[in-house]
Amino acid sequence: MNNDVTVLLARHAEALALFTERVHAVRPDQWDEPTPCTEWSVRDLVNHLTAEQLWVPALVTDGSGPDDVGDSFDGDVLGERPRVTWDAAARAARNAFAAEGALERTVELSYGPTPAVAYCAQMTADAVVHAWDLSRAIGAPEHLPHDLVAFALDEVTPYADGLADSGLFAPPVEPPPADTPQSRLLAMLGRRG
Repeated sequence: MNNDVTVLLARHAEALALFTERVHAVRPDQWDEPTPCTEWSVRDLVNHLTAEQLWVPALVTDGSGPDDVGDSFDGDVLGERPRVTWDAAARAARNAFAAEGALERTVELSYGPTPAVAYCAQMTADAVVHAWDLSRAIGAPEHLPHDLVAFALDEVTPYADGLADSGLFAPPVEPPPADTPQSRLLAMLGRRG
């Protein structure tokens, strides 16, 4: 396994661990609280990231595409035990990406064939940013680990200008005067840290 893949898998595992820590910090009365993601409650946010993790084994391990999976992961995937469901989905996604040769594959995403290594990098950056969203929503520490911020910045910067056009991201905002890598990342994705 080359060093780039080793680093990617480490960042991916760290991002999932950070989000897991935040999921386990959600109090029973916080699941309906708003998040920085417009129109998403805490439960909606955790559900979104859980559904994303459920896709990974199907795409990476099974070689399925969006048409094969269909609407299997639409709607509420959390059920009655959101933490348990998240833990299982995160573990399965981590194992799928870490399997021998997995990151050498090409996966079929909604926008076409994509190297699995790029898919893993996108999923890592997404987990990092959503860990901040969840932290803000539940009052957990919002400071993100430096290595994860640096990774997410490197991943998102090349395509950040087009993200708002997708309709899935808010338009970028001006970073605060005391600009930091974390505030720059958040501003790029329409968040005020």
